[in-house]
Formats: sequence, C-alpha cells, structure tokens
Amino acid sequence: MPGKLLIVDDEPDLETLILQKFRKKIHKKQYEFLFAHDGLEAISRLKEHTDVDVILTDINMPKMDGLTLLKELHELQLMAKAVVVSAYGDMDNIRTAMNRGAFDFVTKPIDFSDLEITIEKTLSEIQTLKEGEAAKSRLDVIGQELAMAGKLQQSILPHSYPDRREIAMFGQMTPANNIGGDFYDFFFIDENRLGFVMADVSGKGISAALFMAVSRTLLRFVGIQGYSPGKVLADVNNLLCVDNEISMFVTVFYSILDLRTGEIRFANGGHNQPYKLSPATGLTICARTNGIALGVMEEMEFEEGVITLEPGDIFYTCTDGVTDAVNSNEECFEEERLEEYLKQLTELTPEKIITGTQETVNAFAGDVAQFDDMTQLAVQYLGNPG
Repeated sequence: MPGKLLIVDDEPDLETLILQKFRKKIHKKQYEFLFAHDGLEAISRLKEHTDVDVILTDINMPKMDGLTLLKELHELQLMAKAVVVSAYGDMDNIRTAMNRGAFDFVTKPIDFSDLEITIEKTLSEIQTLKEGEAAKSRLDVIGQELAMAGKLQQSILPHSYPDRREIAMFGQMTPANNIGGDFYDFFFIDENRLGFVMADVSGKGISAALFMAVSRTLLRFVGIQGYSPGKVLADVNNLLCVDNEISMFVTVFYSILDLRTGEIRFANGGHNQPYKLSPATGLTICARTNGIALGVMEEMEFEEGVITLEPGDIFYTCTDGVTDAVNSNEECFEEERLEEYLKQLTELTPEKIITGTQETVNAFAGDVAQFDDMTQLAVQYLGNPG
C-alpha cells in the first residue's frame, strides 16, 4: 500500500510542484497525494480519507490556519502524523506546533531532499504504529478466544453432584490462566459404582486444554465400560500414545467407589497421592501404586490399590498446583503443610475441606501470583442405608 499524504497549503503552485518532484514515487505507487487549501478543507478531506498517513500543513492559511488544524486533529482520533511545512520557522511557532502534536517541522523554501527524508521518517513511524496496533488487535482477539475457551472448559467440568444418600461431593478447579490443563470428573458405571477422576495435563494454554478435553472424553468412555481402574488407565494410555506428536501427557488418579460397601479401588498414573480423612482414625495417605503418566509410553501396566471408607470418611485428592504454590520467600506449600492442615480439621464436609484448603494456600502464597492450576475433589461416604 502506498503512503497516503495530505498536503494542506494555500499556495497555488505547490500542488503542481509536489506532483512533479515526486512523480517517480507516485508512478511506482509508493506515494499517493491528496490536497487541501486550508484547515477546514483538510478536515473535510480527512473525514473522507481516514487512511491518510501523513499531513503536511502550512501555518498561515485562510479560514483555518495550520496551528488550529493541529488542535482539531485530536478530535478526529486519526493515526496520521502531522508535519508542519512553513516559512514561519521561529521558535514560538515550532514550540506551539510540537505542543499540539506535530511530529516534525520543515521550513520554507522547501528543500525537497530534506522533505523526502522527513516523509520517509514519518511513514516509518506510522508503519511501526500500524504494526503495533495490528499486534494489539491480534492479542485482543486471542484474549477473547482464550476467555471463550476458558468458559467452554469450565462448562465441561461437573457442576452438579449425584443425588444419592450414600455420598456427598464437592470439586473445584481454579486455573492459573484463562484456561488450564487440570480437570476432575465423575460418572456412574452402574447403579452402585461411581467412577471419579483427578487429572493434570502437562503444559498450559490451548494445547493443554485440548489434550485435557481428549483425555477426559477417553477416560469417561473407557470408564463407563466397567473395567477395573488399572485396565481403564492402561487402555486410555494406549489411546493417548497414538499420534501424540506434541508429546503431551497427563497424570491421572482414577477410582471406583462401591456405594454399597464404601470400598474404593484405584489406580495411579503418575499423580500425587490422595488422602482419607476419618473422624475415627484421622488422616491416612493412600498406598502408593505403580504407574506412570498417560501418553508417555504404550503398553504400560497400572497397579491397583484398595481403601475402604467408613460412614463419615472423606476421600480427598488434588493436583500439584495446590502443593506447589509458592510464597514470597520462594517456599512451596508442599505435602507436609497440606497434611498438617487436613489433620487439624474437625468438621468434615467436602465443601468446607476444599474451600478451607484453597483459603489456606492463598494465605500462604500472599501476593505471589498463582502459576499452576489448582484442582481439588472430595467424596464423603455417608453409608449404605440399605
């Protein structure tokens, strides 16, 4: 696109002179010139041609002088830069012109070599501004898309809990950015068995969100078939390894709760260990089972473990965004602080445990910005009423 310039001057011969001096650049479509004979006409032309890049204006003109024109240009909110071209080169005029937004000042009689240098410098500045504006627009679009992706991702997470007398549940995912890679999920395999998932995808941003959506879909699809936790993770792992060119992975803790007995059978794919909170026995860390993150290597086996909840007991799990939270002294919250907090709890309800844990982590971190997603899920077994 040629640089578009508006010449504002009441000298009758200047238009012809400009077109003659810059004929080669006009022919090569490097410059395009518009002309006005005073400030009022210039404003009219600018309203018609909002894409003008450079305004070269005289000072002394009828109807509206150049200095007044500079003041009026602010109202039009154009990106164009103004250069004053005038025989009135005294310091007062120069200072007034600069104070009113002039980019540069050229004196008459015009030295066209100097004028061309000034035009090129001004067009370069305009190009930089346009590129910055375009980049900002792209960032705004990306920001809007990320915000929408974040809303869509949040909509994927469960927002209601099973209406069953045997259990009470609460979950929460707090992303570090607009969108995150953590997720939790739960689903009924049959009338008496509830499957639930806590997972953390490697990385952040859109790629993590997409991998999260795929992982969640596969875990749910395979899980509702009723397979054991170890087989579910093995099958999903093999599926995630296929064509995984971006080498992403997801840590997963998958469990099946039998509502008749309170027994939880689980398998761990590289995730941090969950806890059992009991009014009778206090805090218990679930036994560690072998298993790596899903999506790393095909044909892996995942060891299973079993833990039993008595009525009133709570099964609590979270992602490492909770334990890896950092304070201003660069200290991590770590498992030890989480366990100390959980041990102190006397009133065991899923929602209070999770909201209390989040408040405790936030207080520990203080003003330090959250850098990783924080996700928690708590399931309380209330017993089988028969």
